[in-house]
Amino acid sequence: QVQLVESGGGLVQAGGSLRLSCVASGGTFSNTAMGWFRQAPGKEREFVAAISRGGAQTYYADSVKGRFTISRDNAKNTVYLEMNSLKPEDTAVYFCATGRLAHTMGTIPPDYWGQGTQVTVSS
Repeated sequence: QVQLVESGGGLVQAGGSLRLSCVASGGTFSNTAMGWFRQAPGKEREFVAAISRGGAQTYYADSVKGRFTISRDNAKNTVYLEMNSLKPEDTAVYFCATGRLAHTMGTIPPDYWGQGTQVTVSS
């Protein structure tokens, strides 16, 4: 079974940056699309970004476009989320996930989820 472990969350001031990492094990990482989701208190989990198996195609939610960048290193079985110009509205638990297609990650539930990492942005 695929296991996903996120890291890199923490407390940051508005306007600051963080880079999240997600390491995959128990499967063939290069054969899976990867994505990031987040869930704020009292809200449903929402799509943030996705990347194709080879890394050539990326997709972003409108709320983070231009501020966040998703990337992957298949040699390290790792996907990253670089977050810049952070806002208090970005405060949430961030989850990485794996699925078949990056372009449908926001509508079709992913196959596997990580445990999540907390990101808190202060004003």
